[in-house]
Amino acid sequence: MIVAAVATLGVLARGIIIMARGKDVTGEQSNRMMSLRVAFQALAIVFVIILFLINRPG
Repeated sequence: MIVAAVATLGVLARGIIIMARGKDVTGEQSNRMMSLRVAFQALAIVFVIILFLINRPG
């Protein structure tokens, strides 16, 4: 879960840097970074759900 969260943060930071530079005229790299960020966030959420299911009482 920590790896997924760190990966999300890294992709988010890279996407912000790409946008700030303004060299991505077509937006292709920005779209790719956004897709990766969403995927890593989904992975982190899945890990959280799994942890809740494993640790629930009963």
